[in-house]
Amino acid sequence: MTELLSLTGIGKTYGTVRALEDVSLTLRSGEISCVLGDNGAGKSTLIKIIAGLHRHDEGTFTVAGEEVRLDSPRQALDRGIATVYQDLAVVPLMPVWRNFFLGSERGHKRWGGLSIDADGMRATTRRALADMGIDLPDVDRPIGTLSGGQRQCVAIARAVHFGAKVLVLDEPTAALGVKQSGVVLKYVTAARDAGLGVVLITHNPHHAYLVGDHFTLLKRGRMAGSHARAEIGLEQLTTEMAGGSDLAELSHELARPGTGASPVDPARPADPAHPADPVDPAEERPQP
Repeated sequence: MTELLSLTGIGKTYGTVRALEDVSLTLRSGEISCVLGDNGAGKSTLIKIIAGLHRHDEGTFTVAGEEVRLDSPRQALDRGIATVYQDLAVVPLMPVWRNFFLGSERGHKRWGGLSIDADGMRATTRRALADMGIDLPDVDRPIGTLSGGQRQCVAIARAVHFGAKVLVLDEPTAALGVKQSGVVLKYVTAARDAGLGVVLITHNPHHAYLVGDHFTLLKRGRMAGSHARAEIGLEQLTTEMAGGSDLAELSHELARPGTGASPVDPARPADPAHPADPVDPAEERPQP
């Protein structure tokens, strides 16, 4: 597989805040690399560096073997890096085909100006969606009327159509239900099968493990782990992402003295000899 991009020892500082330190990631064609972490782990900063929004301060960033320092999203796009953010950057009241070509409209030169090729863009949108297996016959409906999963799929198909080699997806399933998340993940794998390299940013280890080939875990701006799929199971991935040692320490702190049980244990069966809410002897009614 061809190496598409590589980040080695990447660091980023905002004033006195150390957002990223010594983060490395390699992406190859036909591969999904998942970046996992809790809020504040550094995922957004990493996206912005790959997408060209922010420059890295330390380390090396190479695209197709060439070291780069991207200054804008346009430079990233010119090198085949397309980023689909959580808000999708769509205009809800515009039809699907207009959003599909947003910023890349086609037109005919005419006397007095430029006329957009609406029919051609409609046909291209239908064909591009169909090529990804997306069944959306009415491309004239406002994109805001589609479900969250459908909008994500349109955004993925748009990136593939316009020649992206690297697709960066920012929490594509964060606001979706189980069924819609499954639909989006299906098209993420379709992009991978089309030869793209996909960087999937997520805080959901279950979704990541369904599709991922490699997993990079971030914690407070640093790498907490880097694993190929064959090296780690879902349970271990979930534990590492959640901070296994932190959870163990928290469980110990919350345990009831002398029992080892957590303060709230709804699964524990009732014990008649040790009622959950014993009566305070001081409040017992006097015997007649």
